Amino acid sequence: MTWGPAGDERGSSVWPVTEQRRRVTLRTHDGVAIDAAYEPGPGGPDAPAIVLAHGFTGDLERPRVRRAAGVFAQRAAVITFSFRGHGRSGGRSTVGDKEVLDLAAAVEWARSLGHARVVTVGFSMGGSVVLRQAALHRGRTEAHVDGVVAVSAPARWFYRGTAPMRRVHWAVTRPAGRLVSRFGLRTRIHPYEWDPVPLSPVEAVPLLTPTPLLVVHGDRDPYFPVDHPRMLVAASDGAAELWLEPDMGHAENAASDELIERIGAWVAATLGAQ
Repeated sequence: MTWGPAGDERGSSVWPVTEQRRRVTLRTHDGVAIDAAYEPGPGGPDAPAIVLAHGFTGDLERPRVRRAAGVFAQRAAVITFSFRGHGRSGGRSTVGDKEVLDLAAAVEWARSLGHARVVTVGFSMGGSVVLRQAALHRGRTEAHVDGVVAVSAPARWFYRGTAPMRRVHWAVTRPAGRLVSRFGLRTRIHPYEWDPVPLSPVEAVPLLTPTPLLVVHGDRDPYFPVDHPRMLVAASDGAAELWLEPDMGHAENAASDELIERIGAWVAATLGAQ
């Protein structure tokens, strides 16, 4: 593993990369160091790139993230990264708020490597982030995206309707929970409440148009029931596609290789139609 030195360009969010260097540190626009990796895939810079956004408590080195990246890399270049507060990235997690800046840095890196077409694929918290990032950067700078896939994403904030989500809220809002997350789950969480409350995923969806959107959700998701993906698709006014997967649970852990391959095929078909 090698790490890139600080970039010289004023305002640059990306540290320089060479052909031999595939593990780098990105710098977000608010100054957080983000651990990131690049797999060139079969087509080189002319091929599309998939930027994979993991779920809460994940990071780019987790086996489930590496597995998904490996399947996607059969079709496209893949960038994985660790959100702030996760793994070897700096900062503290804001559980979906400032993480849009981490994703934007990864998308900008993909474009700096020559990829003219970039699709983001996010799982759970990462699913909420890909929706918000695409809406906030639509048509702007090098952080805009050409397609979005949200897997096991929440539609709205502060949901506590399931036991797993009540445990997540305990981990995020209580000092003891943040301590457990830091040392048990390698996730460092910001101790303050959102101020202001960020744009929610369901509010972001109408702002994506005409960016293609695929919403994927398991009908046995223990965190977010199926009203969440249905709300997201309804907010698109018919523009989004919904895959409700039978017997699937939650996010990266539950996504089979076959499902990930189908998502990769959707990315290829969608970009080919543009």
